[in-house]
Amino acid sequence: MQATEDLVRRLRGTVLPAVATPMDAAGTVDLGALGRYAERIAAERIGGVAVWAHTGRGLYLSEADRRRVLTVWREAVAGPVVAGAGVPRSAGAVDRDGAVDATVAMAVAAAEGGADAVMVYPLARLAGDDDAAVELHERVAAESGLPVVGFFLHGEAGGYPYPPELVERLLASPSAVGMKLATLDRAMACQDAIRAVERGGRLVITGEDRMFGPSLMWGADTALVGIAAARVPLTVAVLEAWRTGDHGRFVRASGRLDRFAEATFRAPIEGYVQRMLWAAVWEGLIPEEAAHDPYGPALPASERAAVVACLEALAKDGSDGAGAARRGLLPAEGPAPDAPAHDAHDAQGRNETTDRNGETDGAAPALW
Repeated sequence: MQATEDLVRRLRGTVLPAVATPMDAAGTVDLGALGRYAERIAAERIGGVAVWAHTGRGLYLSEADRRRVLTVWREAVAGPVVAGAGVPRSAGAVDRDGAVDATVAMAVAAAEGGADAVMVYPLARLAGDDDAAVELHERVAAESGLPVVGFFLHGEAGGYPYPPELVERLLASPSAVGMKLATLDRAMACQDAIRAVERGGRLVITGEDRMFGPSLMWGADTALVGIAAARVPLTVAVLEAWRTGDHGRFVRASGRLDRFAEATFRAPIEGYVQRMLWAAVWEGLIPEEAAHDPYGPALPASERAAVVACLEALAKDGSDGAGAARRGLLPAEGPAPDAPAHDAHDAQGRNETTDRNGETDGAAPALW
């Protein structure tokens, strides 16, 4: 498929945020907040976005809300939009065949809404039946007409471990773009899957929020991550430094991202969506009233305090503003790129500063 080859070339070496969905405590999507959030994310140095993913609670949204969410992102983002496809909660209790049908239907809806590719949620009930998993991906590609991203998702989020042989089979399809790896903390499984993807020559897409830097060293070349739903430059800085061979900057940027990941991707792991929403509020991306995750666990106020404390510490760390100033990338005077919008200047002005200067010790030239 020429569309697949083109997409592989466009996405390689880029970050695709798995974006959040602003909503109130009852789960009503705030379209105004979503539009403003989409504009801010689209202004970052990204290769595209992923909608209907776990971070955006794609499987919990109604069909109408999924259409609206995709429309907003399709209009805001010039790059590719990858849409998740799985079994929405609205499908209710379905058998195995029904789960496959629901996944295919969601992929078709993504194509109708203008998505450039679909990412197939793993169906845990197919674990152990590699033939059925391959057939699912083939049917998604055939009926949607879109390139397909495989998704190795850890069990805590509803997935199951793909054996290397299955990874290779899934990527042998002409429609296969690559494989997103989200093993959570399973280094050996991640490494084995990376080797399997590499043998097929497709994208090795890290979704390893807690092992982001290591996954790049192991061979990942692209990123589709929930940790980039806020503070996008933190993630971009790590990938850019690795891709440009600036290993000193890579170590510093990776250390900063790891600090953020420790504060957001922790037990209970399903609480990461709410933690990322709090981070987005701190950054001025999403208003307080639209920063709710009614589908995750209730978290104590101390959890939010920990996220904010991490962000404030990163903002005050002299390695970003001071280091960039020393290198002539920022004015000698002025706010550091990590300063929250309400402390430095308005949200739009802050975003423009981030776009120019990125994170850590300044940003490498864009790779896309």
